[in-house]
Amino acid sequence: MMQEKDQTIWANLLHLSYNMWEDRMEPTYEGREYHEDRGYRPFLCFDEKLWNDILHKMVDAGMNMIVIDLGDGVQYQSHPEIAVENAWTVEKLRKELSKIRSLGLEPIPKLNFATTHDAWLAEYSRCVSTDAYYTVCKDLIEEVIDIFDKPRFFHLGMDEETPNHQRNFSYMVVRQFDLWWHDFYFYCEHVTKAGVRPWVWSDYLWHNPEVFFEKIPKSVVQSNWYYGEEFDESNIRVKAYNDLEEHGYDQIPASSNHSSPKSFGMTVDYCKQHISPSRLLGFLQTSWRVTLEKCRQRHMEAVEQVAKAKASFI
Repeated sequence: MMQEKDQTIWANLLHLSYNMWEDRMEPTYEGREYHEDRGYRPFLCFDEKLWNDILHKMVDAGMNMIVIDLGDGVQYQSHPEIAVENAWTVEKLRKELSKIRSLGLEPIPKLNFATTHDAWLAEYSRCVSTDAYYTVCKDLIEEVIDIFDKPRFFHLGMDEETPNHQRNFSYMVVRQFDLWWHDFYFYCEHVTKAGVRPWVWSDYLWHNPEVFFEKIPKSVVQSNWYYGEEFDESNIRVKAYNDLEEHGYDQIPASSNHSSPKSFGMTVDYCKQHISPSRLLGFLQTSWRVTLEKCRQRHMEAVEQVAKAKASFI
């Protein structure tokens, strides 16, 4: 069935929790303003006024979806021990979701279960693939689906699980081969059985195309991501859009103003030309900035870039 223009997803990824980059308090990156926020924080790094301003700007821009990276920013009833200081109560999150819906935005949950991005799991990030770990992951998935009143999608992350991405971690763990797939299927199973569709980043495809297309079901929504300006198919990140289309996967391409203010618009133009309307579900903007006032300009520019691209989308 063809994706109608007025049903196209125009989504923005925002962070309640930002404990997904490192397991140490001090950041190990230098040179850019957002890197100072990448160290682990045992308290919520979040500005509610900025959050509300972004939501209203999204509405004005004609966007219709917000993907919320929850992490340890919620006092889950099933596992309150995960929550950081000042994390939202479940009641507050429910009220916020109601407000978001009243604005005409569709809220979608995100919990990244890739081991490179799971510092938010606290002690359980060091129990990966154990019985205790599976119990916690199952509980959290089920609780979040309930809190969100059975959302259309559940973003599971699953990107960048490599030794290189964890080279500065205190504790490194990388799953490979059948274990990675076992755990991937575990998350997807518990999302799917609740009537929700799994959604993941697609970068596993870049270096493992044969295995990827053999093992990933078409039911899993794909967000391949590329943040540059050179849309040359010799680039594996760009080629992935075409490969996913060739193999019949539904896509929500992801771009960002992290590296370039032009990338989102260029992504929309490229994918509009190379992905069938029936499988191009929409687009996801990702500024990769903590929700704090000092990052206001980058957040606002991200929304403005979506508005511009949306206006030219036919």
